[in-house]
Amino acid sequence: MEPFATVTGPAAPLLRANIDTDVIIRVERLVGTTRESMGAHAFEIWRLRPDGSEDPDFVLNRPAFRSAPILLAGPNFGCGSSREGAVWALAGMGVRAVIAPSFSDIFRTNALQNGLLPVVLDEAAVCAIAAQVEAAPENARVTVDLERTLVIAPDGSAHSFAIDAARREALLAGLDDIGLTLRAAETIAAWQRADRAARPWVWRVTGPDRT
Repeated sequence: MEPFATVTGPAAPLLRANIDTDVIIRVERLVGTTRESMGAHAFEIWRLRPDGSEDPDFVLNRPAFRSAPILLAGPNFGCGSSREGAVWALAGMGVRAVIAPSFSDIFRTNALQNGLLPVVLDEAAVCAIAAQVEAAPENARVTVDLERTLVIAPDGSAHSFAIDAARREALLAGLDDIGLTLRAAETIAAWQRADRAARPWVWRVTGPDRT
């Protein structure tokens, strides 16, 4: 997992409420599509017209936001079915952080496990940042600083956000739950050796060909 410390760049304003995972990635794209190629299908319901051409009015098709690493969204982002592919699709199109007033719990967990940072700010702050971005889309830059837990708006104003300390540590180190566990591999192995010596009967494997 790629470590997350600080990301600076355009922030695409997509201030719709209840953007669900089926909009982020259609269910049929979860079959026969590799994780690495899902980004090409992100938001295709909105991004593409029925004939397959791009809709120039959709924010992520606008030149200023086509490669935006930050997404500004409305409340309850990532609701709907619990598909990890929604996070993979966002990451595949280059999104590193989503800033919204609230997230679906399952989406938030999936995001944190895959190196995508969900940032909760109150709706007024999200709208204020979006207004600044829209006012000067070619030059506006937003910074998401996980080390200081701050979002820096284009006008320089800082908005603090909260994140669980363990989740923050994992993102900064680029580790998922398995990676965090493996940091204690030697401690775990030492306990196993001691327990095997103290209680050998617990570690005995039995079966048709084993004793």
